[in-house]
Amino acid sequence: MSLWSLYMIRCRDGELYTGVTTDVSRRFAEHQGGGPKAAKYLRGKAPLQLVYQELVGSRSEALKREIQVKKLTRQQKLALLHADDLLAVG
Repeated sequence: MSLWSLYMIRCRDGELYTGVTTDVSRRFAEHQGGGPKAAKYLRGKAPLQLVYQELVGSRSEALKREIQVKKLTRQQKLALLHADDLLAVG
């Protein structure tokens, strides 16, 4: 069973995109490439920056977590990013 991750990408205009995948590096490269596997939402919004990733577990758990994060306000998402920065430093 593959482990799923939640990730967030910051677009050139500062907007945040949230998704789930089993391979964050591969998925981010697909988004950056702008090809057929890239999210339509991200096309034309480069440069893209991977700003957050969180190992979640199963696909079902990842999709539930994605819904939770997408319901957050922008300020709450930014706080989540900031909290992740503090954990990385600590």
